[in-house]
Amino acid sequence: MAGEEQGDKKQGFKLMGILDIQNTACAREALLHGAGGSLVAGLLHFLATSRVKRSFDVGFAGFFLTTLGSWCYCRYNNAMLRVQQRVIQEGIKNKVMYEGTSIDPTRKPKVDEKNS
Repeated sequence: MAGEEQGDKKQGFKLMGILDIQNTACAREALLHGAGGSLVAGLLHFLATSRVKRSFDVGFAGFFLTTLGSWCYCRYNNAMLRVQQRVIQEGIKNKVMYEGTSIDPTRKPKVDEKNS
């Protein structure tokens, strides 16, 4: 029975034994973008200069910068999405609570034509 329970659990891929790629938001996409960025940066630098060691260094820097930039961009977008969801949920809750009452913000007050 214990062996079956362990088989049912999904174990994510751990990077250097620390970062669980599968369960960390934006990590997988950031690493894939970083790999592509390093390949492009290193290859372009090699084609331009034919210097192998410097091209490797440029590729490594491209990996680092692309991964970091992609991760920050993704986390920022996720945070903004959560804020928008919270605002929408609050608005729906207020609509349900105030619907049909005198303090309903969508309800327009009736204006008397005699006083105008």
